[in-house]
Amino acid sequence: MKHKVPYARLVATLLVASLSLPPVWAQPNVLPGLGNGEGISLSAERKLGDRIARELYRDPDYLEDPVLDDYIQRLWAPLVKAAAARGELSPELQERFAWRILLGRDRSVNAFALPGGYLGVHLGLIAVVSSNDELASVLAHELSHVTQRHIARSMDDQAKMTPLLIGSLILGALAASKSPQSAQALIVGGQAAAIQSQLSYSRDMEREADRVGFGVLTDAGFDPQGFVGMFAKLQQAAGVNDSGNFPYLRSHPLTTERIADMQARLQLESPTPRAPTDMVQAMLAGRARVLSQNGVEALRAWTQNNLTTSAQATPAQKAGALYAATLAHLQLRDTVAAERTWQALSQVPAATPEAQRLVTLLRAEVAAKQERFDVVLQLLMTQDSDKLKRPELMAAAQAVLRLPHPPAHPASSQLTQQLRDQVALAPLDAQAWNTLASLLALQGQPLLSLRAEGEAQMARMDWTGAVDRFRAAQDWAKNKRLQPGDQIEASIVDTRLRQAQALLREMQLER
Repeated sequence: MKHKVPYARLVATLLVASLSLPPVWAQPNVLPGLGNGEGISLSAERKLGDRIARELYRDPDYLEDPVLDDYIQRLWAPLVKAAAARGELSPELQERFAWRILLGRDRSVNAFALPGGYLGVHLGLIAVVSSNDELASVLAHELSHVTQRHIARSMDDQAKMTPLLIGSLILGALAASKSPQSAQALIVGGQAAAIQSQLSYSRDMEREADRVGFGVLTDAGFDPQGFVGMFAKLQQAAGVNDSGNFPYLRSHPLTTERIADMQARLQLESPTPRAPTDMVQAMLAGRARVLSQNGVEALRAWTQNNLTTSAQATPAQKAGALYAATLAHLQLRDTVAAERTWQALSQVPAATPEAQRLVTLLRAEVAAKQERFDVVLQLLMTQDSDKLKRPELMAAAQAVLRLPHPPAHPASSQLTQQLRDQVALAPLDAQAWNTLASLLALQGQPLLSLRAEGEAQMARMDWTGAVDRFRAAQDWAKNKRLQPGDQIEASIVDTRLRQAQALLREMQLER
C-alpha cells in the first residue's frame, strides 16, 4: 500500500518552505512577550496559514465527511464563543483569522494549530477519545495556542535561522514528502529537531494553553475532567504512536508538571461524576477508525470485532463496534453483510435522540450503497425535512441526484433551496456548493451551476480552478439569451472572477 504523508509532516514542509521567502514582517531584536506575537502581523500570519491550507485541501488524506464535520463543529462553535466571551479572542482576531478545522485520515493521535486560525484534526484522535469533553479539551488547547499568538512567536523565532540551515531543512522536508525512507539520510541531528520545532511550543506556552484552554472548556459547558482523561490517553499513545511522524506529544510535550497542574485546577472545580463512554461518541469513534484505514485487512478486522457479540460489552461498546462493522462492510462493498450488522445495531437501545439519529444516517448510507435512493429519501425527508441538518441534507441531495429523473422528484426544489440557505450561512462550504451545482445543472440552470462550481473552488482556495469555472460562466452568459434574474447572477460572476484572478496573481507572485 502506498505510504501517505501525514498532515503534520506536510505542514512542517510548508512551514519550512515558507521561511525561505523574504519575511513580510519586521523582525525585532528580541522575542515578544509570551503570547504577544508582535513580530508578525495578523495579515502576514493569515496569509501564511492560507498558503498551508491550500496544500492541505489537496492532500490525499484531507477528508470531507458530513457526519464527522458536524460533530467537530458542534464542539468547536461553543469553544470559540466562550473564548470570545472571556476576552481571550479579540474581535479583530475573530474577524481576521479563518477559524476552520480540517480533518485528516491519519491514524495517529494528533491535532495541531496552524497560522491564521486553521486547525488540523486527525481521525486517530477522534478514534481514541471516549467523550465529547476529551476531544473538546484538545480543541480548546489548540484554540488557545492561536488566541495567545503562540504560533506567531514561534515563527518569529524560526525566521532567524540562517539561510544555509533553511535550505537544508527545505531539502530534507521535501524529501520527506516524497519518501520518508530516503528522507532519513537527509534529515539528521539538529536539522530533524529544527523541522519538528516548527510545530512545537515552549513549556511556558504549553502551560498557558492549558490554563486558558481549561477556562475556555469550562465556560463552554464541557466537563474539565476531559483534560485529565485526554492527558492519560496521550501518555498511552506516546508508546505506540511515536513513529517519527510528528505525533501530538512531540509537538506538545506532556510533562509531569503539566499533568499535576491540570489535576490541581480540577480540584478547585465542583466535583462532577465521571460519565461512562457515550454511545454517540462510541459510534463516531468507530466511524473515525474505519475511515482512517483503507486497507482490506484492516477493514475486515473491524467487521470481526468480538464486541459486536460479547455479552459483557456495554451498550455503548456494542453500538460502537456494530457501527464500525457496518461501515467497514460498506467500504468493502458487502452490502448484504452491512445490512445484517446494521439490523443488529438497530436492536441496541439508543440512549439519546442523537444516538438514534446516527443509526438512521448509517441506515441511509447502507441504502445508498444498495442504490435504493428512494429509501434514503424516505428515511431523511421526514415531517421536519423543511430544515434538514447538514449531514441529512447532503445525503438526501446526493440521493436525489442518483434518481432516474432528479428534477421531477418533489424533493429536488426543496433540497436546492436548503442548499442555497446552507451556502448563504456558510459560504466556505465547498461540499455544499458542489452538490448545489450538480442539482442546478440537472434543473437546467447552467449559469447558476457554473457559478456554484466556481464558489466551491474558491472555498478550497483553488484560485486556478475558480477562474476556470467563473470564466466558463461568463462565456455562457455572453453567448446565451439570459433569463429574467440571470443579469444579476452574471454580474456576481464578473465580480467573483476578478477576485479570483487577483488572488491567483498574488499566489503566483509569492512563488
